[in-house]
Amino acid sequence: MNDIMLADDQTLSQEILNIEDSEFEIVEREEVIYDAKFEGEAISYMRDVWNRFKRDKVTVAATIVILLIVALAIVGPHLNEFTYLKQDTERAYMPPRIPGLEKLGIFDGTRVITIQKKNIQNYEDCLLEIVDEYEIRSRSGSVPMMDIKIDVYKQTDAEDIYYWFGSDSLGRDMFTRLWQGTRVSLILALAVMVVNLSIGLVVGAIAGYYGGWVDILIQRLLEIITSVPQLPLVILLIMWFGSGILPLILVFVLTGWVGISNSVRIQFYRYKNKEYVLASRTMGAKDRRIMYRYILPNAAGTIITNCALSLPFVIFQEAGLSYLGLGIQAPNPSIGQLLADGQKVLLDYPYLLLFPGLVIILLMLSFNLLGNGLRDAFNPELRE
Repeated sequence: MNDIMLADDQTLSQEILNIEDSEFEIVEREEVIYDAKFEGEAISYMRDVWNRFKRDKVTVAATIVILLIVALAIVGPHLNEFTYLKQDTERAYMPPRIPGLEKLGIFDGTRVITIQKKNIQNYEDCLLEIVDEYEIRSRSGSVPMMDIKIDVYKQTDAEDIYYWFGSDSLGRDMFTRLWQGTRVSLILALAVMVVNLSIGLVVGAIAGYYGGWVDILIQRLLEIITSVPQLPLVILLIMWFGSGILPLILVFVLTGWVGISNSVRIQFYRYKNKEYVLASRTMGAKDRRIMYRYILPNAAGTIITNCALSLPFVIFQEAGLSYLGLGIQAPNPSIGQLLADGQKVLLDYPYLLLFPGLVIILLMLSFNLLGNGLRDAFNPELRE
């Protein structure tokens, strides 16, 4: 069998060698072929972070909302003729009235009130609509009652005045007080974040970089600090130092830096044994230079994310303390104080709770979405 196959191969080879030159056709390509050339722009880590950040539409929208609220907190108290301390008791509990929207029947300065039918003549000048008529029966007989819709601004001779978010029990403009209170809450949150970051960064860097007994000692100290009950400590400090922004900053700083410290410690543990850090140490670089020149920039993403997430936490804590009467006291407003005042008259004047509630909801939601977006943007594993 093998002999037969070998004979066939020899026959085929002879036939190929006996082909005349005229039977060959030379084929040439007119197009010159080159190796494929790949071109790309070298981008830095921060440029890559920015590209991923702006591709996340939810995070961008949250950032816009935060910037809008911050802008209103800065310029909002100066957008009308009122100040956050100006009182006018004759115009207490005025309903919201916004130019433009009032023509659509929204925030038009009207209110539905309940009166006895015999008193209807007292509201002839400002009466807009009779909503309902009914009787209330009692042992002495039935009393005719009416629900009527009135123009409160016409009733109080304030047709040329606009309380955009209404007024409170002392006739103070809620629009001005809300943005002044938002400014106070944001300043408090930023101040607390800066102090917590400064303390947590130093303590966490030392614990994570040196490790060993230094880390053990710092961790035991943090356990003692975090084991102290928070609410009794807050009440004690406020009773000792009084109310205001500075005592609240002290309250939030006492334990607020612990979370940032733990996060920084973990990042320093993660990067301190990398090759470039070991090379820098071998070349004689000092510990301080290694910590803040080579390790800290790589941990910046996690630290920035934690700071963004800590801001709404401080705002929410301040609102809770003010709601309990332990925060910023009148006449200076804050979001928590406005919520506490609005809750007392919620059924009769819901707008006093509506607008501060919307602002704090938007702040909490937007800051959390921003923190999540920053966490994804700074994650090098997501780099394309």
